[in-house]
Amino acid sequence: MKQPKFQKSLIAVAVTTLLSSPVVLAQQSENAAVEDGKLERIEVTARRTNESLQEVPVSVSAFGEQELEQSGIEDITELQFKMPNTTFQVSRGTNSTLTAYIRGIGQQDPLWGFEPGVGIYIDDVYVARPQGAVLEVLDVQRVEVLRGPQGTLYGKNTIGGAMKYVTRELTGYNELEIKGTVGTHNQRDLKVSGQTALADNFFIGGAFATLNRDGFGEFVNTGAENYNKELMTGRINAKWLASKDVSVKFAADWTQDDSNARGGHRLQPSLLSTEPALDDVFDSYTAMPTDNSVETEGYSVTVDWDIDSSWAFKSVTAYREGNTDTNIDFDSTVNPVLLVPAVYEDEQTTQEFQLNYSSDRFNFISGLYFYEGEACGAFGTVLGLLDLTIDNGGCVDTSSAALFGQGTYQIDEQWALTLGGRYTRDEKDADVFRYTYAGVKFLDRGDYSADPIAVNSDFSTKADWSKFSPHASIRYQMDPNLMFYASYSNGFKSGGVDMRADVSLNPDAQNPYDPEVVDTYEIGVKSELLDGRLRLNASTFYSDYQDMQVTVQRAVPNGVASQVLNAADSTVKGVELESSFAATSTLNFTGSIGYINAEFDEVAFFNPNTQQVEDVSNRWSFPNTPELTANLGFNQEFTLSGGALVWSGAVSYRDETQIFEEPSPLDEESYSLVNTSLVWYSDSSNWTVGLHAKNVFDKEYRLSGYNFGSTFGENIVTGYYGNPRTVSLSVGYRF
Repeated sequence: MKQPKFQKSLIAVAVTTLLSSPVVLAQQSENAAVEDGKLERIEVTARRTNESLQEVPVSVSAFGEQELEQSGIEDITELQFKMPNTTFQVSRGTNSTLTAYIRGIGQQDPLWGFEPGVGIYIDDVYVARPQGAVLEVLDVQRVEVLRGPQGTLYGKNTIGGAMKYVTRELTGYNELEIKGTVGTHNQRDLKVSGQTALADNFFIGGAFATLNRDGFGEFVNTGAENYNKELMTGRINAKWLASKDVSVKFAADWTQDDSNARGGHRLQPSLLSTEPALDDVFDSYTAMPTDNSVETEGYSVTVDWDIDSSWAFKSVTAYREGNTDTNIDFDSTVNPVLLVPAVYEDEQTTQEFQLNYSSDRFNFISGLYFYEGEACGAFGTVLGLLDLTIDNGGCVDTSSAALFGQGTYQIDEQWALTLGGRYTRDEKDADVFRYTYAGVKFLDRGDYSADPIAVNSDFSTKADWSKFSPHASIRYQMDPNLMFYASYSNGFKSGGVDMRADVSLNPDAQNPYDPEVVDTYEIGVKSELLDGRLRLNASTFYSDYQDMQVTVQRAVPNGVASQVLNAADSTVKGVELESSFAATSTLNFTGSIGYINAEFDEVAFFNPNTQQVEDVSNRWSFPNTPELTANLGFNQEFTLSGGALVWSGAVSYRDETQIFEEPSPLDEESYSLVNTSLVWYSDSSNWTVGLHAKNVFDKEYRLSGYNFGSTFGENIVTGYYGNPRTVSLSVGYRF
């Protein structure tokens, strides 16, 4: 269905309002002689040190604890509607696996062996796998999203950008907060957090949440809930002030997600099933259990040592692991056409040492980084109607070491120069198997006494890569409220091994593929105008994206084989604008606009029909990358007897989105979402009551899906959707 003309007009008005309303409202406020407030200073750690958002020559969005609370943000995927050129979404078929794209770069396939293009960090600890990376907002102080390559300070796999989830700092004060939430679809949440001091120099804290919700729909033939939520998560912290110069922090977190595996909505009529088509996109059919379990946990120890007034040392030691056991019915019918049970296991150990220097005119951050990780998994392709099962799995061991440094020299009061670089060496060792069995088997849940009828793959391979990633930027502080910058950044996404390789069809499939590389040039301005009431930040960027990892199909005598090759080059360019405006001491406006033009320059793709390698760049488009994103929000405070009421609202727009590189029935038309909230704070600051309505007009929008066309005798095109309208009421008490 095409978008109504009036909706497009509404979007145009909203975008125009974002650009014009701050100035108009400022003039109205000044003419009325209203006492105005100023915007609060926002501090970020985008460059591994505390700095004002307005002084950092990096495109970064930051969301503080209060803003997250007033907007009713429950997990990090909701932030995509507040930022330009960013996609944070729940992956298809799961409840807690993250699909993240920034400026057109990300990770389409969450299979182990493939690396992300956007780095996720909990404090200073890198989260290597997307499973369990849909982080809930709990005990959080701030979320920062850095756009563009962060190869110098954050390393490989931040080719698109990075997200930093910064937890609340321990202060030693006695604090305890309890918040309960009820809402539509029988939402029942409880969050508890607090901290205290056991001694003058030893603080402890923790947080716990249980988050539950009935499904938005159901599996009609079994009665099981679809799109439900059953999750528990927690964190404990400790901080030891060993001396006036040395502090030691310990952190542990865990998450257990037992929500059902999600069922898709069929976009084409079934060729085999007699069950009626389902109108509700949240209802589905299934021919397999809907059991799903995602467990993650992590531990870290951070040591900070202020050697003297200029030098500081930091050590971050961390371990993380995750386990996923899930089931995905690709065709979403009652017939066992294409069923995929899957298990994932991963663990990682990281160590980072930093030696930093700071003086009046020169700041320098340097360090060593080590990563050891193992990612294993197995999935079965169960073809029940053919009485066949193909089991595919293996492990990838990764060793990575990096040496990095970045320094900023203040040339004079206005000019500052930053230069940096990172040298990384990656080693990967992979084992891959692919066996075909007669009968229906469900991994370790089945009988494996029978030998496979075919060994499609059973090989080991290894590879290593070295890469130097430079960075340079120049900053011009025209006056205290106006800064211009220009930067060059290089980033890369690590190479790997195709864990789906079928060597029986394509012997070359066992060859590792190389890293992707991007060079990004950016020019930006950061400003605070109207006596600190208007913050306006803008940037334009140009990226040369090379050696993109592409799954290439090859025709062979016994079928079609796939292989991951560095077969594409592209150009990405765009503009981003973010604005905040304090119209009065009680009324604020926020907004952003992102425009991106991402085009493939060349894609070498093997056509099985012509038996030739062809350039298909004219047919391909960037997935999960809408050309235009925009949002406009407000925040109004009212003084009431006994407290203050904050009313906030926002409308966000996302342009047409292509789900995969080639056009498919899954591609989503443009859409807008409206959210609004009312939050009351008592005068004593003890009580908080929040009423939140999201997707107010109950817009139906598709996020992802599977597109196999007519395969195995069935139409297999299934979609997964964003949340419908929800309303929740939260009551919190702080001691």
